[in-house]
Amino acid sequence: MKAQPRGEFDHLVLGTADLGEGVSRVADLLGVEPAFGGRHERWGTANYLLSLGPAAYLEIVGPDPAGRPAGEPSLFGIGVPDEPRLLTWVARHPDLNALVEGAGKCGVQLGPVHSGSRRQPGGAELRWEATDPGAFPCDGLVPFFIDWGSTVHPARTAPAGGTLLSFGAEHPDPSLARKMFRCVGVRMEVEEGPNPALVARIETVSGEEVELR
Repeated sequence: MKAQPRGEFDHLVLGTADLGEGVSRVADLLGVEPAFGGRHERWGTANYLLSLGPAAYLEIVGPDPAGRPAGEPSLFGIGVPDEPRLLTWVARHPDLNALVEGAGKCGVQLGPVHSGSRRQPGGAELRWEATDPGAFPCDGLVPFFIDWGSTVHPARTAPAGGTLLSFGAEHPDPSLARKMFRCVGVRMEVEEGPNPALVARIETVSGEEVELR
C-alpha cells in the first residue's frame, strides 16, 4: 500500500478578540509590525501576517472591526480568547479529501473540505481549499489542512518577522494527542502540561529567541 503524504507546516494562528491588541503584542514580541493581510467576509474576521520563513508565517486573526457583525463573535467555532494566544495551526496537504477520509477512519474528524478566498490590500485575491477550521480536533492542537493550489504563498509577500526554530504542543494526556497526530500524518513533539497549548520558539530578525503560546 502506498504511504499517504505527510502534512507540512504552513502557519501559526494567533487568535485575538481585538485585532489591534493582537498586532501590538506580536510587534512588541518580534520587533516587527505585522502587515494587514485582508478580510474574510464570510466569517466576519480579518488578519495580519508576518513571514517566518519561505513557506511559513504567523497569522493574527480576530473579528474584523470594519466588517459586518456575524452574530456572537467566535473564531474557528469557539469563543474568542480572553487575550491573544495561539489557537491552532495549519498544515499543507496535497490531497485533502483523501486525508479527511483516512483521518475519519482513524477517529479524527477534520470536517468537510471547503473553498476559501480573501482579497489582499493590493487587490490580488488569494484562493485555497481547506478542511473545516471549526472542527478543532484536540482543542486546536491538531491542525486544519490547506491546499493553496496555484496561489502565491502568503509567506512570500508578508514582512519578515523572524524564523521558526521549533514548534510543539502540551497536553494533559500526551499519548492521546500523539495518537491523533499520527492519524493525520503529522510529526509533532508533545509534552505533558496542565492544559492543551501550542508552543513556538522564534528567532527574531534581531537574533533574539522568543516564545509564543
